[in-house]
Amino acid sequence: MGSDARAEILARIRAAGSIAPVPIPRDYDHAPRSGPGDAERFATMVADYRAQVHRTTESGIADLVTALLPPGATVVAPADLPESWRPRTTLVLDGDPRPLSVTELDAADAVLTGCRLGIAATGTLVLDAGPAQGRRALTLVPDHHICVVRAADIVDTVPQAFRALDPSRPLTFVSGPSATSDIELNRVEGVHGPRTLDVILVGPAFG
Repeated sequence: MGSDARAEILARIRAAGSIAPVPIPRDYDHAPRSGPGDAERFATMVADYRAQVHRTTESGIADLVTALLPPGATVVAPADLPESWRPRTTLVLDGDPRPLSVTELDAADAVLTGCRLGIAATGTLVLDAGPAQGRRALTLVPDHHICVVRAADIVDTVPQAFRALDPSRPLTFVSGPSATSDIELNRVEGVHGPRTLDVILVGPAFG
């Protein structure tokens, strides 16, 4: 940019004078959590991202996971996955006795984990490497992610989620299967993570 053009632009900005700030209401986003979030809204938003939503009770998780997998499937999972979640198929635990290699993760048919919480407003799952979640590579390398979220762990808004999360932990936000678009806006799935996402919503009302 030449000096004349720069001077003209600055002159126009000065001539425009000050611009009054536009008030933007944001209080609605910061409503405190008053109980479990809206599970049905969460399910609707998750489905909008082309993920599949399933509902069951705590005792029905293993049967549902088994039904979502092809016969003979190999599933990887964190070593602390609850016994009651484990499907009737080949299950390989990450970290028991050693972390699985990327090649081993890539060869698996699916990964099964829990999550820290779900956000109803955005249909987002948040994992923080806590119980039943494992390390980040575990959920990013296999092409099919089955994630269990309890209805009691759903919050309504993003600010409510951040209040509940520990920022010092490794946080992974998952909003639907991995997808991106090229320069012509053609959708490409699976570039940065699983192409298939099954979300199992668990609660006593889903029996």
